[in-house]
Amino acid sequence: MNDDDALQSLVDLLDLEQIDRDIFRGRSQSALLPRVFGGQVAGQAMVAAGRTVPQERAVHSLHAYFLRTGDPGSPIVYQVDRIRDGRSFSTRRVVAIQHGRPIFHFSASFQDPEEGLEHQVDMPDAPDPETLPTPQEFFGRHGHLLPDPEIPRRLLGFRAAWDLRYATDPPFVAAAAGGPRPARQQVWFRTVGKLPDDPLLHVCATTYLSDMTLLDSVLLPHGLGGWATGDVVGASLDHAMWFHRPFRADEWLLYHQDSPSTSGGRGLARGSIYTRDGRLVVSVVQEGVVRIPRS
Repeated sequence: MNDDDALQSLVDLLDLEQIDRDIFRGRSQSALLPRVFGGQVAGQAMVAAGRTVPQERAVHSLHAYFLRTGDPGSPIVYQVDRIRDGRSFSTRRVVAIQHGRPIFHFSASFQDPEEGLEHQVDMPDAPDPETLPTPQEFFGRHGHLLPDPEIPRRLLGFRAAWDLRYATDPPFVAAAAGGPRPARQQVWFRTVGKLPDDPLLHVCATTYLSDMTLLDSVLLPHGLGGWATGDVVGASLDHAMWFHRPFRADEWLLYHQDSPSTSGGRGLARGSIYTRDGRLVVSVVQEGVVRIPRS
């Protein structure tokens, strides 16, 4: 798949079919994963919510729970509940339904543009994205560390719409290099081509991407290779995002991730997304199941 086709596939994935006033239907990347990717459901739910809100109101936060594993071979229906439309804010609740049961619960709040106080945490140091290996170069260099040669091919196919570059070693590389690391990871990302000038699309695309590497930071202190190597099993439990400033998903964004705690079979991860010029545009928090498989 070339870059244009991959990017169009992402745009099509985030272009839901409206089947009633507040009911939408989405499809999945059925050939690439054995279950529906959580970021896809979150991104599609954001599309559904955003299409019921006045265009001038931008999303500023979302909170979501992953309830059941999604079936990639079946469509997902998104039902939107218009909780509130106030003078400055709108609130929406979305339930994603598959085979007659909810698989995902989502709420988001939107706000009219407003001036106010301004401050942010400075962007941490990170290498320039152009100095880092492309996804193809990275897996060409490190793919032999994975137990199945098909895994790099599937990952590259699944991420084909994204130029995602590791600024620090992901768990499977860090584990092979010798043990525990600090619970921090950095990746640069952008889409492989230009997206349309629709702010909601850029938000939805970044919501999709935000679930892609975040829980890796949970594994680094334990010297585990992670989901791809099979020494850990897990899944996202919940996901929250706060959108601070405008941005584009087709321009370089730094995703700085860390994990403050792992306990009780769960791991907590945090992420801060910065533009290349140092503006903090999104904050992310996610908790996931993290279990060692029983022998």
